[in-house]
Amino acid sequence: MKTIDYIKFVDLDYYEVVKEILENPEFLKRKEYKHHGDTSVYDHSLTVSYNSYRICRFFHLDKESAAIGGLLHDFYYNPWQDNMEKKPLFQKHGFVHAREALENSRRIFPNKMNNKVENIIKRHMFPLNIVPPKYRESWVITTVDKFVSLEIFKRPSKLLLYVGIKKLR
Repeated sequence: MKTIDYIKFVDLDYYEVVKEILENPEFLKRKEYKHHGDTSVYDHSLTVSYNSYRICRFFHLDKESAAIGGLLHDFYYNPWQDNMEKKPLFQKHGFVHAREALENSRRIFPNKMNNKVENIIKRHMFPLNIVPPKYRESWVITTVDKFVSLEIFKRPSKLLLYVGIKKLR
């Protein structure tokens, strides 16, 4: 069973919060964007979003903002691993994609934005982006994102790809 089918079946409340995003053609393009290894940006974002939603629900935090922010935290413009353009370190994907994801999210889902969602998206790369998250929900997303991304350590040879220093050839 595909993850989204499982979530629809098991957690309709979550699905109702994120349905508009999951069905949006621009968001669906992320199924074709590689994230880390064989995972798509879509699958990664869905995993971060759903797990963060469940954690926030358990701790009586703003689970809706966590669900939305989790889906949109990597909603950047283009697949970065295919981009062979040389850039200075602080202009590489890891440093700029949070800002791109926020701009994209504001443009395509303005009705889903609030202070927490915006902070989740903008600060999820802490400590790489040096300003820490402001809200507890932002910390949940930041932590879950790192945990989900630890998958890369199963293949240490791919670590430089993961941080955006090395590109696919």
